[in-house]
Amino acid sequence: MKTAYVMDKQTKQTTTYLKLYKSDLHIHTCLSPCADLYMTPRKIINQCAEKGLDIIAVCDHNSCENAKYVIEAAKKYNIMVIPGMEITTIEEVHLLGLFSNYRQSLKMQNKVYSELEGENNEDLFGVQAVVNEHDEVMNLNNKLLIGASKLTLQQAVECIHKYGGLAICSHVDREGFGIIGQLGFIPDDLSIDAIEISCHTTNIKPLLERNPELGKFPMFFSSDAHTLDCIGAAFTVLLLNNPSFREIKLAIHERAQRQIRSHGVC
Repeated sequence: MKTAYVMDKQTKQTTTYLKLYKSDLHIHTCLSPCADLYMTPRKIINQCAEKGLDIIAVCDHNSCENAKYVIEAAKKYNIMVIPGMEITTIEEVHLLGLFSNYRQSLKMQNKVYSELEGENNEDLFGVQAVVNEHDEVMNLNNKLLIGASKLTLQQAVECIHKYGGLAICSHVDREGFGIIGQLGFIPDDLSIDAIEISCHTTNIKPLLERNPELGKFPMFFSSDAHTLDCIGAAFTVLLLNNPSFREIKLAIHERAQRQIRSHGVC
């Protein structure tokens, strides 16, 4: 993190109480069937430390079971881990839910599990491993995590907010499972908190020209990493007082001088 110099609007004096935090708010673990089996909690955190990330979010498909172990693995490092999940709605739109603590993410997981049908076929979709902070396999999840839940997009957003979370439309620049690719637009009554741009887009100007409605939403760049080398491939720099969920909410709404400061793709 780096100290940022900020002007206090009331005193007109420069203060240094805010800092810049490098974040990647969309990382999968080996629990996601499409992720590499090397995406274990300890290896993920080691890679995050090498990439200089201060804040990350663990967002496996339709599950948050590995998030608690990544949180444990990060305790030896100065890295904040947000428990989350990437929900697939009935419209086959991917939606990130980020939560203040694991207990709240677990409530969302229970809701998603109740609306998720089918069993995983490892030969077709891949292994879904629950792995602890020591990189030991605890069990294999047999739910069809790659599938779509029966939750509508509206219902999923409402549930995320019910449990105090942030609802972010995943990779809106991608055709597959992005809200623009699936629906062609963002419904006016959909109260999302932000949108996400993937590491595949280095210039957002053409995207905004094609879809000007995207410009009204706060925007995160995230890696959507499924392999270790992709962690931090896209990132967002946040101006915060400290690395906390409350501070990130303030930055999204540009309150108390907190803000999304910049983005990067590497």
